[in-house]
Amino acid sequence: MCHWRACYRNPRIDGDEPDVVSIWAGERDGEPLGVAWCVIIALAISSSTATAEEKFQKLTGPQIRAKIAGMEVSDEVHWRDFYDRGGAVSSMSMGHKRTGKWRIEKDQLCVEFEKEPLAQCYDVWVSGKKVKLQREGLSPLDVVVEPRSGRE
Repeated sequence: MCHWRACYRNPRIDGDEPDVVSIWAGERDGEPLGVAWCVIIALAISSSTATAEEKFQKLTGPQIRAKIAGMEVSDEVHWRDFYDRGGAVSSMSMGHKRTGKWRIEKDQLCVEFEKEPLAQCYDVWVSGKKVKLQREGLSPLDVVVEPRSGRE
């Protein structure tokens, strides 16, 4: 068995070049795996790893304020929150309206809605136009940050 290098089998006695078995390790059903398959597999692996390695940057308090203040944050389907520059937040979620306050605390976006006892604080991560909100111990929330839509 060979790994990622040309393997040769049954070199011809009459001096011709040996038959190339594979760049990939081994054979399948007695047939050599072709160089083309090896290239396709290598490209697929490298492109999937590049996509998986997006570089998200954690925002600081001032960066969060600059990104969120005066903007609408939503999952584009179920809910949307408007973050007023003065620290008020209004939310529409599955037809229910809520209001509350938002603030920056220790480089996190903290949101406290009326009738909810504790603020929920999130790290804010950005990569290009992609934004993620991350609470400790929970999966990140993929969100869209855009100017207010005016929908109620």
